[in-house]
Amino acid sequence: MSDPVGKLPSELDQLPDRDTEETAEWAASLDAVAQAAGTRRAEYLLRRTLQHAEAAGLALPKLLETDYVNTIPTAAEPEFPGDEEMEAKITAWNRWNAAAMVTRGSKYGVGGHIATFASAAWLYETGFQHFFRGKEADGSGDQLYIQGHASPGIYARAFLDGRISEQQLDNFRQESGGNGLPSYPHPRRLPWLWEFPTVSMGLGPLSAIYQARFNRYLQNRSIKDTANSHVWAFLGDGEMDEPESTAALALASREQLDNLTFVINCNLQRLDGPVRANFRVVQELEAQFRGAGWNVIKSLWGSAWDELFQLDTTGALVRRLREVPDAQFQTYATRDVAYIRQHFFGADAELVALGALLSDAKIAECFHSSRGGHEPRKVYAAYKAALEHKGAPTVILAQTVKGYTLGAGFESKNANHQMKKLTIDEFKDMRDLLGLPIPDSAFADGQVPYGHPGANSPEVQYLNERRAALGGPAPARKVRHVALPAPADRSFAPLLKGSGKQEMATTMAFVRLVKDLMRDKETGKRWVPIVPDEARTFGMESLFPSAGIYSPLGQTYEPVDRDQLMYYKEAKDGQILNEGITEAGAMADFIAACTSYATHGEPMIPFYIFYSMFGWQRTADQMWQLADQLGKGFIVGATAGRTTLTGEGLQHADGHSHLIASTNPASLNYDPAFAYEIAVIVKDGLRRMYGEQPEDVFYYLTVYNEPKVQPAMPEGVEEGILKGLYRFNTAADLAEAAPAADAAKIQLMASGTAIHWILEAQKLLAAEWNVAADVWSATSWGELRRDALECDEALLRGEVRTPYVTRALEGVTSPVLAVSDWMRQVPDQISQWVEQDYTSLGTDGFGLSDTREGARRHFGVDAQSIVVAALAQLARRGEVPASAVKEARERYGL
Repeated sequence: MSDPVGKLPSELDQLPDRDTEETAEWAASLDAVAQAAGTRRAEYLLRRTLQHAEAAGLALPKLLETDYVNTIPTAAEPEFPGDEEMEAKITAWNRWNAAAMVTRGSKYGVGGHIATFASAAWLYETGFQHFFRGKEADGSGDQLYIQGHASPGIYARAFLDGRISEQQLDNFRQESGGNGLPSYPHPRRLPWLWEFPTVSMGLGPLSAIYQARFNRYLQNRSIKDTANSHVWAFLGDGEMDEPESTAALALASREQLDNLTFVINCNLQRLDGPVRANFRVVQELEAQFRGAGWNVIKSLWGSAWDELFQLDTTGALVRRLREVPDAQFQTYATRDVAYIRQHFFGADAELVALGALLSDAKIAECFHSSRGGHEPRKVYAAYKAALEHKGAPTVILAQTVKGYTLGAGFESKNANHQMKKLTIDEFKDMRDLLGLPIPDSAFADGQVPYGHPGANSPEVQYLNERRAALGGPAPARKVRHVALPAPADRSFAPLLKGSGKQEMATTMAFVRLVKDLMRDKETGKRWVPIVPDEARTFGMESLFPSAGIYSPLGQTYEPVDRDQLMYYKEAKDGQILNEGITEAGAMADFIAACTSYATHGEPMIPFYIFYSMFGWQRTADQMWQLADQLGKGFIVGATAGRTTLTGEGLQHADGHSHLIASTNPASLNYDPAFAYEIAVIVKDGLRRMYGEQPEDVFYYLTVYNEPKVQPAMPEGVEEGILKGLYRFNTAADLAEAAPAADAAKIQLMASGTAIHWILEAQKLLAAEWNVAADVWSATSWGELRRDALECDEALLRGEVRTPYVTRALEGVTSPVLAVSDWMRQVPDQISQWVEQDYTSLGTDGFGLSDTREGARRHFGVDAQSIVVAALAQLARRGEVPASAVKEARERYGL
């Protein structure tokens, strides 16, 4: 049967129509409106009907876009509870000092950004005066993700409330003297003020979502009451192009995170020009967020537009606003009224008639400055509605003018992001516009002055009273240190005694250790296992039924494996965060957990375990964010190394993560070879991060999926494990084929799974070539280098210290051959502090699919290749005949 005329298959009814006559009447009514009043009227009625249906809770698809007008009409705005005049004065001082700070700093060439805060000043000030909860009240207060380029305005406010001095303002972006201010929100550099580093575009929005989610995690697990904590993320419309900015929107909606509000400053400009030159970014963002299930509030137009909308009886104005692209609207903000009348109101006869009713002054006010984001009443209404909305997160799209109040030379200019200063005359114009009592004589030395009404002024008193009512200063970071007791030794004992004859991969050893630690009565509940949908790969499925997978909904279904011992168990108080296929999301979760000790006063012990290749390589920027935020926890690169993943190939063969990790000063990087090394490292890590004197560091451990017999820990090696190097055995320890007393000697050094290659090479050298090799376990090339660098720095201060690696090898006269499953640059990190003849082997180049044996032969790191390399090193020294090298190559087929 053919389709009915005019209908596409997608339009055919999938459900029976119980009243075809009624349906036909609705369709006929719509046709009649279109014929009698025009298609625009019909479209209007349909939109309003759908909006009404949505508000009534009917199960219909949502409208993804609404008209280009304010969501909250003026008549529906709540009463403003503050003193508008007083708040305007406070905002004026903040605007002034933010611009003055950047301008004064420009003479030193340190730069800064003025235009962003100028556009967003009321978005922040309204929140500080009426909404943002501080940390001195009950609970944890609110979490504020401040847009990085707006930092001068936040510093200006802290100057007004007395937390920052004039000297510090003058040291903006000049930190080396110890009394400066970092350019952007940076907890590591200004840990009493900033909580969250946000200037890495896109990471702020992503982290804010997972912070709000982690707040609920703590609540549902009865660790901390976070019911009154709200997460506010201030973002730029250009920043929303970053994939991380929108990567987790569905998660926020799915988990009904109504404790989260995004405030997007839609000044329509990014760094070089318009965000959407030929389009409308506000409408695009609305559709994106509404489609993801968010509550969307648009605050676009200031009160000056009320008259225009009242006169728009035909809808011509609303239609015109919907069609004008952003770049054109940016131009309107800089052109005269005649231009606006011609190019905006001249679009059709209805608009010409409307424009004729408006004075030039009204048009100039509307198009040059009157935006929803510049009026405290509009902003207050949006914020209040956001907090009152339940069941979904809210995004506020607030339209502003970039560079607002900075004068015609700044406002809406494409280059204003790169403009770092105002002239004295421009400052005087700004002073007059803001009504600040700064006399001309204050500019006598040619320098713009800072302004302050006085510590006892009505402005400062009002500001402090409002902050006291909301729980103290904001933003603020407060750490109330809570030392965690060390876990019982019995948790570590199984790994220390070895596995006997049983083979066990170090990945499994780590998982077993954590499983035991999660049973600890004192600290077990504080462990936060985080995994991006590879738990079974790492043998973690045994944690599913015991710890549970966190879900705010619990388990609303019967799992397919419910009859199995290790079934897939979700629970509202679940401990595991199984994030799905999102390394970025898992890392954002990790950061929230790692910093809970500061954000909520509740130290948590997260470990984030991932497929090694998809950690540092994919999310290294977030590792830096973690360091910036002073996070503590364990990052675990499982299935590590370039040759242990049989058959996986290039994209999964990780030989470089340790090199990337070595660039991060807060990351303590270990590549343990044995299970007992893991136990020692984790135990000490818990002490260093969560003990009486906690350090602002985190741990990166690489563990392997290659099953091996795990030996018991030798005596006296703990210090070497933690510092990065110890002698595992000597040639004399070999039970069979020990070399002769006069044999040539060499030191074989390895990390991770490579220890097994050099142990086999040690036997071959002794049995077949009469070479005595000692074996060293290098648990951390990075820690050895860190210690050596500290010794070098001490030397500059006149303090003579010998690096640990040099001391460990003291008295050794034979050469050293270092091997790892990583690029040679990884073991070569220590080469300049090894006094012996030093060479290395590694897995440089691209990975490939093969067996472990085949891959290791390809890279020249298998036991036979190590033997040949060792003989070559000894032959160069004249300690074995050169012919031995050739013979070994032929014997081993190299």
